[in-house]
Amino acid sequence: MKKQIALPVLGALLAVPCAAQPGDRSDQLLLAAAAPNRQTDLEERPNVLFIVADDLNVALGAYLDSAPSPQYAGAKTPNLDRLAAEGIRFDRAYVQNPLCNPSRTSFLSGLRPPTTEIYNGQTPPRTKIGDDLRMLPEHFHDNGYFTARVGKIAHNIFEHAVSWDVSNFALSREPEMRLHLPGYLPGVDLSVERDNTWTDGSEDGMSRADVLRTLGRPAGLPLSWRATRESPRMTPDGTTATRIVQLMARNRDKPFFIAAGFHKPHQPWVGPVEFFDQHPVDEIQLPQTPPDDTDDLPAAAFRILPDDAAHTERQRKQAIAAYHAMVTMTDFYVGQLLDALELLDLADSTIVVFTSDHGFQLNEHGGLWRKTVQFEESTRVPLLVRLPGGGQAGEVAAGLVELVDLYPTLVELANLPAPAHELEGTSFRPLLDDPARPWKSAAFSESIRQGFHGRTLRTQRYRYTEWTPLRATGDETERELYDLEEDPFEYENLASDPDRREQIEELSRRLHAGWRAALPSGRRLGRTPPEESI
Repeated sequence: MKKQIALPVLGALLAVPCAAQPGDRSDQLLLAAAAPNRQTDLEERPNVLFIVADDLNVALGAYLDSAPSPQYAGAKTPNLDRLAAEGIRFDRAYVQNPLCNPSRTSFLSGLRPPTTEIYNGQTPPRTKIGDDLRMLPEHFHDNGYFTARVGKIAHNIFEHAVSWDVSNFALSREPEMRLHLPGYLPGVDLSVERDNTWTDGSEDGMSRADVLRTLGRPAGLPLSWRATRESPRMTPDGTTATRIVQLMARNRDKPFFIAAGFHKPHQPWVGPVEFFDQHPVDEIQLPQTPPDDTDDLPAAAFRILPDDAAHTERQRKQAIAAYHAMVTMTDFYVGQLLDALELLDLADSTIVVFTSDHGFQLNEHGGLWRKTVQFEESTRVPLLVRLPGGGQAGEVAAGLVELVDLYPTLVELANLPAPAHELEGTSFRPLLDDPARPWKSAAFSESIRQGFHGRTLRTQRYRYTEWTPLRATGDETERELYDLEEDPFEYENLASDPDRREQIEELSRRLHAGWRAALPSGRRLGRTPPEESI
């Protein structure tokens, strides 16, 4: 039975400042009301705190040495940097589709997009895989874990596709909404430069429908931001962090799998002005894209929207600054969760995983924003894993991993039996023991856009992509090939270079051989040539 706090005790606690967090007297109340901490099976059945950001690329302090993009230079993420220093940073983690619903369906099911057949934001996750398949938290529940999520873990409108013991949305800023969905713009903006959604009546706030109507767009989210006067704790993601801490406190007497789904840095970029102030517009650097960068790209590989292009250079800098402000805000909430693990004496019994559903373009390639493309900025994501006891703290794993690998990895770390369905990821537990060991020879990502199916093979050095028409139109497959060692920003498409013909044929063979042929040594089902040969 959980402890009940008598009123006299409550008054006394309110009068005593918390040693761990001076000025936050509620921490004493949290501890007083918390369940007793379990003392058994801590090593065999560790807790899992699974933190998922939305639209987050690797613009984090801990990644700046391996992501030298000038538009990332101002990243301020002290709490995530701390997590990287206390855990293992995966330098080459890739999503299977750079779009929310397909990516989340993939890592929650442990299956790849060709199996789930989820390629857009409208198709329910279980359309092909059915209702009986046990998603990642459901498998933990089946094996005795308390499971809970707050915020966005599956795609917003499909959270019901995954069952939890406790399932809550973030609270909404929008007065007419009980639950948080992206799109609302409050009627205040303290940023240096306003975006192009601001119009007469904006001071009363704008819904997503208002914004789309103003710009004449049928769907999507135009670049938009607002710096507000609100308290960080009272943003939608702030409410998520608070409720996650409460859930950990109430359930520390049992093994738990608790997931925090932060909506940011997804658009619109709305948050307290204190986070915007940390990213001055005049310090932002824009990508230095060559004028002819897109001349050698397939049409399906990119699309620059007119309302994006309509922003001035200073507005584009403000947009990047606003994105970084949202990343710093997310980092603030991650810090609250890490501090709570210490306060609740859970740090040494909890696996912490931090990642994102996909990356985000920040004006690269002549004005490209958002995701769904196959460039590095969209498909590469941060992945940080901290083990109980701090094993391999501060190490960097350079091996290629994929988010579809999370399901089998967490199952193995928690010593659970395999689920009934065959997983299409590979546990990277060996990399947690030895981050320097060789691993997969390739990662795979894909997306459907503009009438083409794009499929990417990412090796340690190269990215090779084929864009195949969805219908028989007479169009041939178009290709991209980049040498990321010589051309880290993917400016020169080498696919038309006749001297690369044999290399392209080999990469195409490996792409079509698929993920099974790229498995690590000892787990490989098919022969893969050594990386150095291509």
